[in-house]
Amino acid sequence: MATEETGLTLLGATTAPPASPDVAVLETVENPHEGEAYLVRFTCPEFTALCPITGQPDFAHLVIDYVPDRLLVESKSLKLFLAAFRNHGGFHEACTVSIARRLIDATAPRWLRIGGYWYPRGGIPIDVFYQTGAVPDGVWVPDQGVPPYRGRG
Repeated sequence: MATEETGLTLLGATTAPPASPDVAVLETVENPHEGEAYLVRFTCPEFTALCPITGQPDFAHLVIDYVPDRLLVESKSLKLFLAAFRNHGGFHEACTVSIARRLIDATAPRWLRIGGYWYPRGGIPIDVFYQTGAVPDGVWVPDQGVPPYRGRG
């Protein structure tokens, strides 16, 4: 049930993860600081998807940074969207870039970047990075804080 004030349907409701990322809903709210340049960061250190060939799980640490414009993504809907990848078959690159594109479609941010730090399968870690353009002037963007994979060394 949507709250009258916000129109949100997921927040405050018992909600199962969507069956797939394609049917997941990304809800938004108005940015209370529209016009100000500031960074929002979401970190998902336990992201999972399935290899589209073997069906084996793939694990990643995602860091999503964006500078909002008029809309913010509602965090519960983002969590449910990301959880929908658990049973979704997709290569690392496809998952990472599709997450960025869905967020761009939903919020039309001034700027967005995502770092997909994928854990090794077959001995090779694959990191995938996507960014919409130059960082807006005056925005502090800290390092994503995920160290490169070092293995057992």
